[in-house]
Amino acid sequence: MNIQGVKNKVNTYFTKGNERSVMVKRNIAVSLVMKCISILISLQVVPLTIGYVNSTKYGIWLTLSSIIAWLSYFDLGFAHGFRNRFAEARAKNNMKLAREYVSTTYAVLSFLFSVILLIALIINKYLNWSFVLNIDIMYNGELHVVFGLLACFFCLNIIASVFTTMLTADQKPALASLIQTTGQVLAFGCIYVLTKTTSGSLSALAVAFSGVPCLLLVFVSFIAFCSKRYREVAPAIQYVRFSLTKKILGLGGQFFVIMISMLFIFQFINIILSRLEGPEAVTQYNIAYKYFNVLHMIFVIILTPFWSAFTDAYVKKDYSWMRGIVKKLEWVWFLCIPVLFLMLLCSDILYQWWIGDSVSVPFSLSVTMAVYVLFQTGGGIYMTLINGMSKVRLQLIIYLCFSFTAIPILNLCCMIYGVSGILLFPILVFMLQMVLGKIQLTKILNGNARGIWIR
Repeated sequence: MNIQGVKNKVNTYFTKGNERSVMVKRNIAVSLVMKCISILISLQVVPLTIGYVNSTKYGIWLTLSSIIAWLSYFDLGFAHGFRNRFAEARAKNNMKLAREYVSTTYAVLSFLFSVILLIALIINKYLNWSFVLNIDIMYNGELHVVFGLLACFFCLNIIASVFTTMLTADQKPALASLIQTTGQVLAFGCIYVLTKTTSGSLSALAVAFSGVPCLLLVFVSFIAFCSKRYREVAPAIQYVRFSLTKKILGLGGQFFVIMISMLFIFQFINIILSRLEGPEAVTQYNIAYKYFNVLHMIFVIILTPFWSAFTDAYVKKDYSWMRGIVKKLEWVWFLCIPVLFLMLLCSDILYQWWIGDSVSVPFSLSVTMAVYVLFQTGGGIYMTLINGMSKVRLQLIIYLCFSFTAIPILNLCCMIYGVSGILLFPILVFMLQMVLGKIQLTKILNGNARGIWIR
């Protein structure tokens, strides 16, 4: 086949068919390119950072970063609620309502995270980090500074991220990916400069990792809202409608409970590892996670456009299109099985090539991480599509039930089976999520969902 024939086929693939499907395909293609760049950067930044601050400090950095990430859970589910409500307003072509959702979300999150930042800084002033992380007291002073920097940039980033959430809700996740990837590239460049000009500093690392992408997002958001394309939904004080808060939180509140439950199930892992196995175990865990998470990141790229696309399709009752998409996504998931098996076989070789001798990752950890990612991607299919339809009550119950026993079980598994065992509990959660998600989505699309299945 000649080059022109290939071009014609590619052009036909990205221009013909259902308008919603065409938009999804374009977004996936651009997002895949962005994610490939992002993955390359994330893989390169690990050895670069370890070489800059050493493996122990890197483990401390990862643990502290995961604690800071908890602050995102205090948005009360507002971002997810806003995403669905904005998509619904766009589907109905009600641009005034869409602008009110944007303005209200910015106003509420600005107030909320200003308060959260103030509380975080006060707590940080009196917190004994060496005790919390079970590390040498010599790190205590530096960690107070690092936590303060991370908290400031993170809270600002949560507010600024309303713009990228809006892009995703507008079925333009590729643009959101472009902004995020550009931030990563700039951060990587800053870290590289730091390795050449300064000695290992966690404070400098905080500014590079968190500050640079955050400030870029603020700048891009301002420029975009001034442009012709997004001026009609730009935030403005006169469009703030606090009466809409209840409508956003009605859905967002359920997402909030889900996110808080997930905090206990997934986000305490680094702290438990640090306390029971030491900071080096955190580094081992995160290296294995970053390696196998490459597949999950690619899968998320494929799934992301379908969240808001399903919101649009559900509002318009396009069930035949939705059923077709589910079958295609399930086939993509089956392809993950041989890919993960191949990644597992090559893991030791690739760790050596990637990290060198600075960190040794147990093969048992690689096995459990591969299983973890397999069920994480499988459950992600159904949860993403169900989230787009705002039918999240069953998901809420699943996570809430598991969250009550998460910390003691995670501790027990880690004490008995070590670093590898700590993943057994999250794997169980994802397996159940996948099975029940499949049943719920099938019932909804076949029109026979009742009770908890349709709420």
